[in-house]
Amino acid sequence: MRIPAKRQLRPGRLATELLAAMIVVAVGMTTGHATPPPPNPSDSEIAQAGADVDATVGEVGALINQVATAEQQLQLLDDAVAARREAVNKALVDLQIARDAADAAAQAVGSCQRELTDAGVQVGTAHKQFDRYVAQVYMRPGSTSLISYMAAPSPEIALARAQVLTIASKTQQQVVDGLRRAQVHQANKTSAAKQAQQAADAAAADAETKKTDAQNAVAAAQAEFDQQTVRRNTLMQQRDSAQQRLETARSQVAGLQSQRDTYLAWDEQRRKDEAAARAAAVAAAARVNADRSANDLASLAASGHRPHTQLGNSPPPPRYTLTRPSGSRAALVETVVDRAMSQLGVEYAWGGGDEDGATLGIRDGGTADSYGDYNKTGFDCSGLMIYAFAGVGVSLPHYSGYQYTMGSRVPVADRERGDMLFWGPGGSQHVALYVGNGKMVEAPQSGDVVRVSAVREDGIMPYAVRIIS
Repeated sequence: MRIPAKRQLRPGRLATELLAAMIVVAVGMTTGHATPPPPNPSDSEIAQAGADVDATVGEVGALINQVATAEQQLQLLDDAVAARREAVNKALVDLQIARDAADAAAQAVGSCQRELTDAGVQVGTAHKQFDRYVAQVYMRPGSTSLISYMAAPSPEIALARAQVLTIASKTQQQVVDGLRRAQVHQANKTSAAKQAQQAADAAAADAETKKTDAQNAVAAAQAEFDQQTVRRNTLMQQRDSAQQRLETARSQVAGLQSQRDTYLAWDEQRRKDEAAARAAAVAAAARVNADRSANDLASLAASGHRPHTQLGNSPPPPRYTLTRPSGSRAALVETVVDRAMSQLGVEYAWGGGDEDGATLGIRDGGTADSYGDYNKTGFDCSGLMIYAFAGVGVSLPHYSGYQYTMGSRVPVADRERGDMLFWGPGGSQHVALYVGNGKMVEAPQSGDVVRVSAVREDGIMPYAVRIIS
């Protein structure tokens, strides 16, 4: 069938396809990295983090030494407190001993006082008895009276009576003298006991003072110990805080270095992916330009309907053909993939793209207009699919939701190279072409370009659409 003149390839299209693929890098093609590049810390950031580690190491070391010094001081103070506490125990024992001695002295004084009183009573009684004896000797007749002595019948009897009287008098006097000596001795003993009590009372008072002094010394040592404990605890908190900052700083250095390593690895992989994509795009463009049959089929697919940007009063009814072209499935799939890959780096333009390639975008009154899509020549997501499948003679509508209803559906987990993937209710938000190995080629959004991306599983529709079975 002759290709209608109005749908022949645009002038210069064949000559420029290969050139477009070769300037992929200049237009910012992305190659499978759907996420932004990892952070790449600067050398100054890494150096500053290392300086922070060095500074914190010095701070931690100084605080460790201060804590060690405080620990030594606390040990000395703890020993001093223990010694002073034992000194209090000694003072308490000495005080108890002194109090017992004072109590014993007081008891001795009391006992001596009572004995002195008893001695006085005995002396008084002896005096009374002696007085009665004297009175009897002079006033009453009897063997011991002076009258009996004077009235003796003979000198011998008188002498004998005088001797008896003398002996009795001496005996009475000796009793009185003995009692007086006992009284004096008891008085001396009582005086000594009082002196002993005074000494014991003084010793008890001194022991009480020493006990108080010892308790005050313990209190002072304990207060100093408590102050040093607070200082030690403060230093330990500062040390722990500094240690934590040190660990954070070290982690920061390790993290920044890890980020640098991750970035370098990512950048190296990006370069490899871009090189591979450039090679794939150039090869795909070359194959597309050489495939006259595919270009003829694309123009034939376009001949059955008016471009959706040309809205006349009576447009002919669209004809979207899904007749399977001849040839092996593998070869047909590669033709579709080649045509999509040949457009890597072409700008996104909302409403752009048809069976022949990129077209001028259209206005949407919103986001696309803000990016100037109506002034760009490129593809939107469904337009890229139209161009890709036109090469095997398949005509698709310029709306991803309708494309989702065409062909046969397979579970998205069973997707194969050349299947279309969809997002949004009924496939109404986005469509991309699966190229295998978890990758897809797509025209993502305004401000972007046709690129190869990792398949985004979030929000993906449960079915893939297989046009070529």
